[in-house]
Amino acid sequence: MPYEWLPSDSGTDRLHLWPHRSLTQRGFVWFVGATAALIAVPLVGVLGSPVVWALLPFLVATIWAIWFALRKNGRDRDIVEDLTLSSARITLSRHGPRGRRQDWEANPYWLRLTLHPTGGPVANYLTLKAEAREVELGAFLSEDERIALHYELAQALRRLR
Repeated sequence: MPYEWLPSDSGTDRLHLWPHRSLTQRGFVWFVGATAALIAVPLVGVLGSPVVWALLPFLVATIWAIWFALRKNGRDRDIVEDLTLSSARITLSRHGPRGRRQDWEANPYWLRLTLHPTGGPVANYLTLKAEAREVELGAFLSEDERIALHYELAQALRRLR
């Protein structure tokens, strides 16, 4: 699961969430290298002719576009959510792409955890609501992971109260 409960200290529980990252740095290098090699195969037949110079810019542009798209996707997936649960305060910090940070906090007494099976942007939409403000938790998780997180978080909130 792309979330973990961190060790609690002095009655405070912490939940750390992040999106899946299936392409490692090594996998990225292998993929771009293999793509470049496969794209270069048609050049072998035209080596030594002026056609190489006509095809080469397009092939280089294709490899660059693949590299750029994969890097941009990796940067956009740099999301981390930290949920801190204590008897006095509940805080959610979301560190988004390009260093953007969003914070939310609430009194645990008024907090309502809701799993919306339908009606949200995705199935099993998980939200926290308190003091007239509702925030989404784990937007990047799969449907089954949100269900499991709802169960674990509901238990943690019961223990807290």
